[in-house]
Amino acid sequence: MRLWLPPYRGEVERYGSAFGDFVKPSGYDIIISERMAEAFQAEGLTGLQGFHPVEVTRVRVRRKRPQPLKVPRYFVATPCFGRAAMDVAHSRLRIREPMKCTECRCISVDSVHGFTLEPGTWAGEDVFRPRGEQSSIVVSERFAAFVQRHALTNMKLIPTEEFVWDSSRLGPPPDAPGSH
Repeated sequence: MRLWLPPYRGEVERYGSAFGDFVKPSGYDIIISERMAEAFQAEGLTGLQGFHPVEVTRVRVRRKRPQPLKVPRYFVATPCFGRAAMDVAHSRLRIREPMKCTECRCISVDSVHGFTLEPGTWAGEDVFRPRGEQSSIVVSERFAAFVQRHALTNMKLIPTEEFVWDSSRLGPPPDAPGSH
């Protein structure tokens, strides 16, 4: 994947009457509002790196609503690649090709119907990408409470055991609980 390099500029799409606190562009970076960035740092949460300002060059409105007076300031941050590893044996996965590297844990997966982390591999980061599931951002319970406490918007937190990615609609693996 190509890295997003400075100067950080981009367009924002607004679907409701307010701007969100979280935006997931392509790539490994995320974009967060200034209020989220300040609260994250003030509370000493871990796992996000960078916090570089993003210049919003254009706002696209998808639903006709009154235009807010001011576009909030946004920052680009990168969730860390943690040491936590997906526990392949205890996750519900349709695997196309088995794991080739025990360090990165990359496997060819056709679908995910819940996953767990291997005990003893998580170092306690509040936001991270686990080995074996680098395309997902995983957060701690502390981060989930932080989101609720600050009423942060535009993110949906799903417990890892309930996370589903199944773009081909293959369903859970045959040996998964409840799939018979």
